[in-house]
Amino acid sequence: MRKTVAITGIGVIAPNGCGRDEFWSNCLRGLAIAEEIPSHWNAYNSYNSRVWAPLQLPDWDQFSLNRAEKMQMDPVQLLSLVCGEMALKDAGLKVSLKDEKKNTFSIEGIDVFRSGVFMGTGNGGLVSYTRAQATHVLAPVKKALDSMQDACALPDSPPLEFSSRFNPFVVAMTMPNACSAVLSIKYGLAGPSITVSTACASGTSAIGQAYRAIVSGKIDTALAGGAEYLADPYGGIFRGFDTAGTLARGDGIASEANRPFDSKRTGFLFSAGGCAVLMMEDATLARARGAKVIAEVVGFSENCDAFSIMGMSPEGDHVESMYNTLFESSGFSAGQVDYINAHGTSTLLNDEVESRIVERVFGSRPFINSTKSLIGHSIGAAGAIETAVTALSIESGKMHPSVNLTDPIRPLNFVVHEPCGYPITLALNQSFGFGGHIAGLLLKSPSPQ
Repeated sequence: MRKTVAITGIGVIAPNGCGRDEFWSNCLRGLAIAEEIPSHWNAYNSYNSRVWAPLQLPDWDQFSLNRAEKMQMDPVQLLSLVCGEMALKDAGLKVSLKDEKKNTFSIEGIDVFRSGVFMGTGNGGLVSYTRAQATHVLAPVKKALDSMQDACALPDSPPLEFSSRFNPFVVAMTMPNACSAVLSIKYGLAGPSITVSTACASGTSAIGQAYRAIVSGKIDTALAGGAEYLADPYGGIFRGFDTAGTLARGDGIASEANRPFDSKRTGFLFSAGGCAVLMMEDATLARARGAKVIAEVVGFSENCDAFSIMGMSPEGDHVESMYNTLFESSGFSAGQVDYINAHGTSTLLNDEVESRIVERVFGSRPFINSTKSLIGHSIGAAGAIETAVTALSIESGKMHPSVNLTDPIRPLNFVVHEPCGYPITLALNQSFGFGGHIAGLLLKSPSPQ
């Protein structure tokens, strides 16, 4: 008998909210985050795009983090730990302190050898790397730089943020695999600890890998999701995407720059980051412990269009191939899909290809929205956050609106202007990443107990 995989807990931090309740409430009311880039960035470059979605980091002291963890981890790792903690609490699992000195915990009622961690990230601890490199290169001339900066008096420019002392923890802070490793260590989870890096598809792929591991019987439970943090102090990471010509132009009003699937779209809204972690369990075991099931994962497929490192294949045939594999392996069909959480980046080519293939395969029946219209594009975290949105849409029977969608490029069933209430039995979340990565997850409403 085929195993069913249940989502029993969600932890999420995004530009428009911290925690599933605040985040979901703000999504349903269409709260979109888009602001002018920090003014002091202008001292370092002239940008084509002038808007972004900043991320307010949580108060780390409100979570089970000690001083050493806060000092020795990149924000992307701390986001992973905090969202993992939220997901465990949301799933109703009891967690107790195991080692006070190491600040590690045990989870009651699970077999740690049959529990894994699967996290996606596009860049890992890139901010820590940029800070370490600045220290390495600039520390020998710090006094001269401080003097020059005082003399130049760049408007609104803060002091250069680097220490004269090289960070001894920089290797661990910059390792992409640390996003999963810190969760495994924190909770003593001795099953597979996997980090997936497939650019913008990373979070979706990581959740899909967790799904496969549980369905195969290799493990019973998993923490799975995606995390990203790209808010370096001077806009250097932003500049990389801006120079590539991928970002929303933001001419005029910042709140109107991000326009997935709209004819006036100009590029994606750069997000400073975010994170979502799901608690995933063998549904039979989850129900046996009395867990509430938010949604079930019933299918996963991924491939590569093998076309370009930055651009999506204009044909879109590989997306359709992903659909075919997804439905063949899951036993469902395209005609049964009620809702699609689209990749919806707001870039010219991606939105064109995605909407064309969706229309060809699904017609205009399923409801469609883009979570990126609210929070921008958080790269490796995007697919995980969007999977959380898909699960919450199933649970609540509501779909958030896509903002700024005034002239859709295709006559699809877009959710716009206000939340849409509709019972969702089957839903699709899909992600496309730089390098040609394509991933899709099928979620359904919980089966009757």
